[in-house]
Amino acid sequence: MEGTGASGGFLFSLPILFILIYIVLFGVGVYCLILFIQLARRGIQALDLYIAEKKSEKGGRQ
Repeated sequence: MEGTGASGGFLFSLPILFILIYIVLFGVGVYCLILFIQLARRGIQALDLYIAEKKSEKGGRQ
């Protein structure tokens, strides 16, 4: 009598499923990191423009 039938196949594929989930989560993490870096760069550029505008505005009033 074999006790591993269909459940044996499921138990064999379970670690493979976990590895695939980890790979997908790693990919999503890298993608989120890239999006965050792009957002930070845009924020820095916007801040630079704001500072330049305030400096030119301040210089024009004096």
